[in-house]
Amino acid sequence: MIKSDKDYTLFVLALSRMTFLSLKEKFILLNNIDSLYDLVILSIEDISKKIGRKSRAYWNPSELIRMVKKDLYLIEKMNISFVLYNESNYPSLLKEISDPPFLLFYRGDIKVLENNCVSVVGTRKIVGPAAEECFDFSKDAALDGITVISGLAYGVDKKAHEGAIEAFFEANDKNLVGKTVAVLPSGIDEIVPSGHKRLVSKILSSGGCIISEYPPGEGAKPYRFVQRNRIIAGLSLNTVIIQAPPGSGAMLTAEFAVDYNREVMVHSVAFCEESLRISTFVRNQLLLEAKFKESIEKKLNNDPEYYVQDGAKIIKSYADYKLICNKIKFAQKTLFD
Repeated sequence: MIKSDKDYTLFVLALSRMTFLSLKEKFILLNNIDSLYDLVILSIEDISKKIGRKSRAYWNPSELIRMVKKDLYLIEKMNISFVLYNESNYPSLLKEISDPPFLLFYRGDIKVLENNCVSVVGTRKIVGPAAEECFDFSKDAALDGITVISGLAYGVDKKAHEGAIEAFFEANDKNLVGKTVAVLPSGIDEIVPSGHKRLVSKILSSGGCIISEYPPGEGAKPYRFVQRNRIIAGLSLNTVIIQAPPGSGAMLTAEFAVDYNREVMVHSVAFCEESLRISTFVRNQLLLEAKFKESIEKKLNNDPEYYVQDGAKIIKSYADYKLICNKIKFAQKTLFD
């Protein structure tokens, strides 16, 4: 993005805030309107004609101008960068999903997403040996040059980031070691959870990156955690479940991965005694809720065991993970040769 082109930047930021538009519709406006000021003189009826469908969205141009000017101020103040979907440094794997973000805001080195990546997901309330296993898996992956992606939450996410960071500081050649990327459910100036500001500093100082589809100043909302999970799944070919009870956010990430035709693997620690005890407790709670909510049944069936029964491989270490990845690559190469 050419930061000196202020008018264009404001226009792109405005389109990113028009959440009632699809990705395709945003590009229709981007390619057929010259500037923000040409956009805001349009009525919602005018916009409907340009995108080819009737929209009844709430349209307040004055408020939009105020918001994007604030966005630009925060971007410049906090040295935040952003990349548009059609730009060359937009993560290529994310372009392949059904609902990629129009813009990605980031701090750090977004080029680390050009490397081989693995998404590491799991519960916030990590128990038993899962913390150590997650840390070791992520550290070994980073030492092998793999970028480790997670969501900056407590528990599994934190251990995944920390493992990759440890690999960076232990490595003799910092250029060869993989980095870590945190995907946020808020603007990247609004660190969630707030207790992980120091962790973010370590992610950035070790050559990693933090990214979000939300403009600076936007706080976390429940639905944004779900939207964040689709990005975590979309940024890599493989998602590894470390430890996750039925119906948790980590299992939603796995669901996204399957929808995007990506691989899901399950760490064996997901079936350790402590993991099974937590899963049983959560399952019983969901069964109680099921008496009142029909939608609970889907959560009950969305657990690590379900994915294993559906063909997901169980791994005990990064070495297992790498072996499976190599087998998949060989099978694909054989298929297309």
